[in-house]
Amino acid sequence: MITELTIRNFAIIDDVSITFHNGLTVLTGETGAGKSIIIDAVQLLTGGRGSIEYVRHGAEKAEITGLFTMESDYTSIYSLAENYGISLTDDMLILERTITKQGKSICRINGKLVTLTILRAFGQAIVNIHSQHDTIQLMDRTTHLPLLDTYQKDIITHYKEKYITLYDHYVQLENEMNDLNHSEQEMAHRIDLLQFQLNELEAADLQENELNQLTTERNHLQNFEKIYHTVNEAYFSLYGEQKGLEWVDVAQATLQNGKDLDPFVAKKAEELSNAYYQIEEIHFALRDFTDNLHFDEARLNEIEARLDELNRLGKKYGATIEEMLQYKEKIAKELYDIEHKDNRLQEMAAQMEEAKQKAITVGKKLHKARKKAALQLEKEIQVELADLYLENASFKVNFSPLTEDTLYKDGLDYITFRLSTNLGEPLKDMNKVASGGELSRVMLALKKVFAKHDDIHTVIFDEIDTGVSGRVAQAIAEKMYQISLSTQVLCITHLPQVAAMADQHLLIKKEEAANRTTTMIQALTDKDKVNELGKMITGTQLTDTAIEHSEELLELTRTFKQSI
Repeated sequence: MITELTIRNFAIIDDVSITFHNGLTVLTGETGAGKSIIIDAVQLLTGGRGSIEYVRHGAEKAEITGLFTMESDYTSIYSLAENYGISLTDDMLILERTITKQGKSICRINGKLVTLTILRAFGQAIVNIHSQHDTIQLMDRTTHLPLLDTYQKDIITHYKEKYITLYDHYVQLENEMNDLNHSEQEMAHRIDLLQFQLNELEAADLQENELNQLTTERNHLQNFEKIYHTVNEAYFSLYGEQKGLEWVDVAQATLQNGKDLDPFVAKKAEELSNAYYQIEEIHFALRDFTDNLHFDEARLNEIEARLDELNRLGKKYGATIEEMLQYKEKIAKELYDIEHKDNRLQEMAAQMEEAKQKAITVGKKLHKARKKAALQLEKEIQVELADLYLENASFKVNFSPLTEDTLYKDGLDYITFRLSTNLGEPLKDMNKVASGGELSRVMLALKKVFAKHDDIHTVIFDEIDTGVSGRVAQAIAEKMYQISLSTQVLCITHLPQVAAMADQHLLIKKEEAANRTTTMIQALTDKDKVNELGKMITGTQLTDTAIEHSEELLELTRTFKQSI
């Protein structure tokens, strides 16, 4: 949920900070006071398109910062954070958006610079914004199937994941078959290329770890003179008269003669004697190594030529011997498949048919689970519509018949939410049958049902109650409050019924100072709330009657809340 929102130099807003709470928060105020500007700021913060027009006149940049607190069930947020390497310290998410007067947009998440696309991915996962004319998410028919799948997620996901795995395997086989079904001319060219590459790799007779072995041997031959000089000089420093080994022998013999004189002498005599034999072994090893040293110029030239060949092949087939051998195995298989195309096609056709039948079997189970969920959803939506005084409305999840024996990415179903708002009228796609006021109520009913099934815990309604009044306004207020019991709700409204239902009431107003206009936000006390509701009721001067009506409305609201 959004906990804190700070807006600086944005449109007519100078500098405001808003603290939000759980439940239902309403924002009210005169037309033009800046209510929708705050929603615009949230839209930008969650990845909406920016413009230099948002930068306050005379300012260098507009800045928006939002603090969101995460709950354990925000699985989509934690998954996004892991994918993009963003740390969620203390389960908090801080989104920042800066727009300069030059039009540059800077986005940050928890202090890390990100692209607008990443910011939008996080924003869409934590906030839903709905306006009177912006009902795309719930009215777009392409979203209906994913929405149905979230309605009974635990049951449907089990079959959907199994289906998608089988579908992906089927598509992979289909792509492989299509690759085999190129034109004859393309296939002939492909065979020539593969055969040439395979012959070249086979002729090279590649051996694992060959490159490292050849490199080591080449380095040995290239440094032959230095190696010989080093070993030979060390050998003659130890061997011969008046050389190292002779003097060590004299020293250890002297200590051996005096070892009975003192324990220390005896100990060092033994240590030096052991050291003498170790040095003697080194002397013998140096002699043997020198005797076996041999410089083979022909072998060096042979190694250089082989390394050049491996380097040439590496540029074409892989940086290492292992990669080249893997490529050789791959093209050998492809060449075999092409040369035995007819047999391979028959095998693949059988595999595809088997994969298809498995997918269809699971797809039918998925369809059955969706049908069961659809029946329950229809009943629940019907109740919500009746609560919103659309008693004659009918809601239906329509399953359109798909081409038989054909697989689709999301299963065997294509659905559309259909609606009739008047008795005797046929069911049609929702966005084709509802008026503005009806559309708002339908959307609210859908949101009420789906709010407890998705992972989005903040919903913003921007004047979706426009065009309604009386008992419908009261029903909308009650429905918004019911949504707020499981989802944080922010709402811009002109209806006193909705405002009275608020857990938090924020008044948006304009103030003028130093020849500048700025938007201010005031959190209303209980007394302030009574007065504001009175003004919303009368629309003009605050009267005693309006205050009485406000108090009565608040009392009715309290009674309703206690009954939930």
